[in-house]
Amino acid sequence: MKQTTLGIMIKDWKIFLWEKKRWFAKWVLNWVWGKLEWNESLEECMIRETKEEIWINIKHMEKAWIMHFYFEEKPELNLDVYLYNIIDFDWNIIETEEIKPFWFNLNKIPYDKMWEFDSIWLPRILKWEKNIEYKVWYNYDLWKVLKYIEIS
Repeated sequence: MKQTTLGIMIKDWKIFLWEKKRWFAKWVLNWVWGKLEWNESLEECMIRETKEEIWINIKHMEKAWIMHFYFEEKPELNLDVYLYNIIDFDWNIIETEEIKPFWFNLNKIPYDKMWEFDSIWLPRILKWEKNIEYKVWYNYDLWKVLKYIEIS
């Protein structure tokens, strides 16, 4: 399984989401995420990806959850996703050639423009629940959730 990180940023009752302009997950609202490089800790990966993708510096973050994503037709795409709450950061976020940034009010999150499973787990993390772990099975061709279980 590939090891990845994903960072959730909330400030002033708004959540940061971004639309990727190219490559994988193009035009889907998402968060900062990336693959762990060899000889790198999960925390170092989250810090590096945040600097590379949206040019911010993390001042404080907490590891909150883990989600395991399985693609039965393509097991080489299976992911362990370590989710972080990025609590304090320099937030001079600008649009780049790769992303278009958005800040949404917490009561107006556009779930219809996000991955299907986001509407299941995101409300729980917005309640600051911690130490949750999910297993999620996807249909690769349609990117639809086949099933999920909480294992924490």
